[in-house]
Amino acid sequence: MEVVQDLSFIHLIAHASILVQLVMGLLLVVSFMSWWFIFLKLFAIRQEVRLTAEFEDEFWRNSNLAELYKQVGATPRADQGALERIFAAGLTEYVKLKKQYGSGNPVVMEGTSRAMRATYQREMDKLEAHLAFLASIGSVSPYVGLFGTVWGIMNAFRGLANVGQATLAHVAPGIAEALVATAMGLFAAIPAVVAYNRFAHDIDRLATRFESFTEEFSNVLQRQP
Repeated sequence: MEVVQDLSFIHLIAHASILVQLVMGLLLVVSFMSWWFIFLKLFAIRQEVRLTAEFEDEFWRNSNLAELYKQVGATPRADQGALERIFAAGLTEYVKLKKQYGSGNPVVMEGTSRAMRATYQREMDKLEAHLAFLASIGSVSPYVGLFGTVWGIMNAFRGLANVGQATLAHVAPGIAEALVATAMGLFAAIPAVVAYNRFAHDIDRLATRFESFTEEFSNVLQRQP
């Protein structure tokens, strides 16, 4: 019973060296932050996929761009999707340049494309926010945990210098508490890596849909009288 108590998870953390405890605390904080960003990004991407699908359906059902523009509005709103803002930016610039240069002028479509491209880039920056953090956690956390493990094992073997006869009972607690740091590093890294790969894939698919819509919308504007 005494061995089980000595090797319990809480006991190992409480009796680890100060540096190992700092490493564990850092990994714990980083893990909480990682899960927070994972849930935020999960809900944000799901909402963006839904809004994109809804606006695409509305855009192809409604051939009256002026009416659709009134529904979307020129001013971006919090409940708007990225595709709506790209559409609004493109049509606003198109109308402004068309009044200035007249229809048929290549400057009109060039300016419209630039406006949509700038809005597209801003929306992509929003979608990709915190992905770099998840990538960093996934790549660095195992090494931070390994550092705590190496330091803990060094302390465990230094402690054996004061023991006349080294047995497994003397070595096991020190090695066990050191390995907890590696386990915590993996606990922080694995979800971050899985989430990063999944989110990057979903964002790439959204980016493809945005680019396709931009090209198709430009073709629609070119056919306008």
